[in-house]
Amino acid sequence: MRVLIVEDDMALAHGMATHLQAQGIAVEALDDGMAAHHRLAAGGIDMALIDVGLPGLSGYELVRGIRASKLPVAVILVTARDALSDRIYGLDLGADDYLAKPFELSELSARMRAVARPVGHLARTELSFGALKMDIEDRRATLLGEPMTLTGREWALLVALVEAAGRTVPKERLVADGSPNAVEVYISRLRPRLEVAGLIIRSVRGFGYRLEQRDAGAPVRH
Repeated sequence: MRVLIVEDDMALAHGMATHLQAQGIAVEALDDGMAAHHRLAAGGIDMALIDVGLPGLSGYELVRGIRASKLPVAVILVTARDALSDRIYGLDLGADDYLAKPFELSELSARMRAVARPVGHLARTELSFGALKMDIEDRRATLLGEPMTLTGREWALLVALVEAAGRTVPKERLVADGSPNAVEVYISRLRPRLEVAGLIIRSVRGFGYRLEQRDAGAPVRH
């Protein structure tokens, strides 16, 4: 895995890079948002750890550009802004996770592992549920025959729900980073996209979520 650290606090960037390199991870570091944009566009980066307050382009603008360009890059925003509205805004832009400063390097590693891996063990290379088809090996999803663009966390959540084949998936299984609010944001983003194909993500209060096929003409109830 090749990781790009985008952080204008070079002391912090150096500490993060040293920690990750000790785990055998290839690391690059930049302190400018525009430079990071050009580096990401060149390809070869699997995950980006992005500070929000950057010169050139802000971290939010950088995430927006990554998703608009459909780059296959997992994104963790790393910032001192810890308000819920800031976290939701970053996740809505397409970030896979949000890590507030100050943080322990062990927590950074745990969040990176959670973003990098799909939720659950995949025994098959292809999954389907109604009009939703997922090719695990190629990491592609289609709905009604049209390709879906998914962030890393959206992909992982959708795989878990489809793999459960209509059974309820416990919320604890979906919350790999200890952030229930983040899961709710991802679910709320996926729901309207799936409902056009008659698929519903049902909330099971106090337990988790399950994917259902809606009967024709039936009202949508979450």
